[in-house]
Amino acid sequence: MTGPRIPDLGSREEGSPSRPSPGEGARPLRGDRRGDDSSRDSGCGIRDLIDIGINLSHRQFGSDRDAVIRRAQEAGVRRMLVTGTSVESTRAATALARERPGVLFATAGIHPHDASRATPEALKELAALARDPGVRSMGECGLDFDRDFSPRPAQEAAFEAQLEMAGALGLPVFLHERAAHDRFLAILRRFRPRLSRAVVHCFTGGAAELDAYLAEDLHIGITGWICDDRRGAGLRPLIARIPAGRLMIETDAPFLAPRAAKAPGRRNEPAFLVHVLEEVARAAGRPPAQVAAETTRTAELFFGL
Repeated sequence: MTGPRIPDLGSREEGSPSRPSPGEGARPLRGDRRGDDSSRDSGCGIRDLIDIGINLSHRQFGSDRDAVIRRAQEAGVRRMLVTGTSVESTRAATALARERPGVLFATAGIHPHDASRATPEALKELAALARDPGVRSMGECGLDFDRDFSPRPAQEAAFEAQLEMAGALGLPVFLHERAAHDRFLAILRRFRPRLSRAVVHCFTGGAAELDAYLAEDLHIGITGWICDDRRGAGLRPLIARIPAGRLMIETDAPFLAPRAAKAPGRRNEPAFLVHVLEEVARAAGRPPAQVAAETTRTAELFFGL
């Protein structure tokens, strides 16, 4: 099936590494027998994963987007949330969701890096895009005081506008926070009573941050960061503290490729979600099939899939 013609959009990082060959780096989970659907428990299991965050409109997927989707489904990643990080990428995400209903869904957001472009006109268009039936969440939105690609006042204004929008539209929120925990939480708390659900995407913080987010009834998204021996060392001991009903998994592809995927050029893709699942399951002390079923059900409920 040929995908829609959409612009190849950058997202947060530059570079265009080489692509893995079909199926390279992806593998079935332990206990997953190809051609044997007995691993499906009540319709979801290790052959029915949901990647809650993939930048599928990124330029790195421009030449093989259909193959990336095919490899994901062959690896058991049946549904994917295509992240909107700007008005342009949100347009692309909604186009992809319309082309592949039931497989791809979209979020509508302006990333803090692009907050300086969140003009009244851009926010008006974003609100219109967020009403598309394929859009299941606002975001990616939040604060990033690590790189400060947009001025902090602009980041805060864009964040508040999108939280307001999410409350008005009844949509959950896909959140970004980096080096801005205190201010991020202060803003979020003001809007929290109006928000149905919210997930802290790509959580990489410590115990204090995790406890604060759980206290606000937030969900937690875990990426391939946990697969890194060094960077994931502080995160792995925290996984068991996350209730099963608040935990979801994601790739954030093309970024954060798990080392075990051995992807040429380090380009991540949704087929590699199996590596994230296995590391999360190991850290949680639960079988991969159980964590797969739990995270899939949690994502279904969170995004209304």
